[in-house]
Amino acid sequence: MKIKEQLENELKSLERELRVDLPREIGRAREHGDLKENAEYHAAKERQSFVNARVSQLKLRLGELSRIRVEDISKDKAGLGSLLKVLDLADDKEVHYEIVMAEEADPKIGKISITSPLGKGFMGRGVGEEVSIQVPSGMRSYEIVSLKTIHERE
Repeated sequence: MKIKEQLENELKSLERELRVDLPREIGRAREHGDLKENAEYHAAKERQSFVNARVSQLKLRLGELSRIRVEDISKDKAGLGSLLKVLDLADDKEVHYEIVMAEEADPKIGKISITSPLGKGFMGRGVGEEVSIQVPSGMRSYEIVSLKTIHERE
């Protein structure tokens, strides 16, 4: 998964900043004297807190991603990595979607998150099924016209 690699790269970069760059900045700022009114020191400490929090988030997310097993994803129903062609029954218009991880979602180009209302609605559904999904603008109904799972794409 490409997203896993991106998150790992971000984690490496932040860990380096946490171990090397920020301690150096904090040390330089301390040399300026009175820490109560030292803007550089406070900015570096604030950044350190932010980076620590982000590192924790990334480690948690990477742990979640490592538990996803492609072989456990359905071969004939919509799931992570599926390409869908659906018919919007209200507009009688075909729409294309790809079900992706939250970090990759971009609804403008048809990449919907597995955690979005549409993603959740299509998960586990097959070709020919009608799906009614509550979205922010109201209830929408779709028919799944075609489906290509992650297994058919590899």
